[in-house]
Amino acid sequence: MASTPTYTSRCIMKNKTMLPAPKVLLFDWHGTLVDTLDAMFEAMEEMLPLLEDLDLVKQLLPEKQCRTQDDVKLVRYIRIFRRLHPKILAERRVSRTDIFNAIFGKNTAAKAIAHKAYNECYRNYFGKVHPFQEGVGDYLNTVKKLGLKTGIATNRSREFLDHELQIVDDGEWINYFDTSACADDVSDYKPDPEVINAALAAINRMPTEKTWYIGDSYLDMVTAHNAGVTAIFYNGACWDNQYIEQLFEHDKHNAPHAVINSFDELMDLLENAQASGATFSNNISDIRPQKFPAPKHPPHRIEPDWHPSVAEITPPKAILFDWHATLVDTLDAMYHAVDDMLPEMRDKGLLDRMVDPSESKSPEDARLVEYVQSYSQLHPKVKTDRKISRTDIFEVLFGDDQDAKQIAHKIFNVHYRNHYGVVLPFEPQVRSLLVGLRALPVKVGVITNRDREFLEHEIAAVEKTGWTELFDTDICGDDTERRKPHPDQLYKAAEVLGLEVGPDIWYVGDSTTDTIAAKRAGMTNVFFNGAQWDLPWLDRIFPGTEKHPHKPDVVVNDFSEFWALVLACLK
Repeated sequence: MASTPTYTSRCIMKNKTMLPAPKVLLFDWHGTLVDTLDAMFEAMEEMLPLLEDLDLVKQLLPEKQCRTQDDVKLVRYIRIFRRLHPKILAERRVSRTDIFNAIFGKNTAAKAIAHKAYNECYRNYFGKVHPFQEGVGDYLNTVKKLGLKTGIATNRSREFLDHELQIVDDGEWINYFDTSACADDVSDYKPDPEVINAALAAINRMPTEKTWYIGDSYLDMVTAHNAGVTAIFYNGACWDNQYIEQLFEHDKHNAPHAVINSFDELMDLLENAQASGATFSNNISDIRPQKFPAPKHPPHRIEPDWHPSVAEITPPKAILFDWHATLVDTLDAMYHAVDDMLPEMRDKGLLDRMVDPSESKSPEDARLVEYVQSYSQLHPKVKTDRKISRTDIFEVLFGDDQDAKQIAHKIFNVHYRNHYGVVLPFEPQVRSLLVGLRALPVKVGVITNRDREFLEHEIAAVEKTGWTELFDTDICGDDTERRKPHPDQLYKAAEVLGLEVGPDIWYVGDSTTDTIAAKRAGMTNVFFNGAQWDLPWLDRIFPGTEKHPHKPDVVVNDFSEFWALVLACLK
């Protein structure tokens, strides 16, 4: 049996560790020998929405039982959104087995169901396979020339492994392996040692420390120790030493006997073994390939504090919604009215009251100001993108000049009467969402800068039947002295609902104006990213600077995400 390693960064990070001379080298597949991440992530994203149907949501590991903070974030995100955490997709470091172990812990029954469902989805994507690092085939060929037996022990199904072996490096790898064992060749998935035992049995070997198992995950190391073989951690994901130590901090028995950062370092370990008396068919120094570059460290990703897996959200007593571009789409009418009104701004003395472009929050804002000043029209990109409201436009044009914005709103209303009337749900499921919220112990309302004559018409007209009965209150721009981004409308809504102002009132809106109003009111702001702004853009419009301090508490991209967030918070 392989001895329990003395776990110190010095002994496992340096390849001078004296390991038992190997007779067999077994490898994990994905994340060690090959990269199939594109296919794996696509299959995972297809499979995760099925968790509810598979009765696996309630099997998700409680957050307090997760091993690491990253696991906590992953479980929370999957529980809410049934998607992979963006950090996983960005860093591309973990396998589906790692994911299932993180979210289901030791629940083998749940993991078996999840693996089966994943395999069904993976059939739609597999075939996208590449060597994990440059030169893997050359290193495997060298191992064979040493006279060592080699094999694969993986949780992958047989149909996928056999297919991928046939296509990676044009099928050359088939000749490099003497044995393989897959998940469907045994009864239990890793970390059960059965898959290692099966691979060894096929070549008439028993599991001893003279078998090295090389894998890229904590799970692989546990599997190796369970089998009684030598455990070698392949750090192709470029984890730092601290992270690896953290993995085994409370599980030193399963720590790796050695850590390698590339396959060239595997050659170092074999060369050390030969120098210590191991007998191979060739001298390693004579046949080892040129040194190929090690995998590169992925770009570090830090989640913004408004990310749903990071944010701490107070359960809601009331949920207030912005109207336009949140619950409904009236963009065509809005842009027509803005275009009609802009030529009048010179006569009303508003052109001279616009923000100096040099004082704009972003280059995009500066370009909009300059364009309106020059042409008295919206920049074409604004209308093409269909992402910002008239309130945001006026905020960009006039900044803190409240009087100028009030004049602009009045001019807009005159022209809007010529266009309004066409109103559509922003997403098909909006009405269902509102009906669902009415069944929960929360109040529901609308807060909008729209004048009452327009809101009442649109609420009654949407989907022909109207949504009037779905709201406990509605507060319009002409119901208070000041409109958003001032918090007056939000205060009035709380008063009407008989609630104290606080974070248990959520305001959901699509604009920076909505965020500013909510934060000034001391309420929780849910930024509805229906425009699908990317993270760099969100960082630009919510810079968190002294001049622009207000940021959302949480960002959701559609109403299915929002609904899941509500349910998660109310549990």
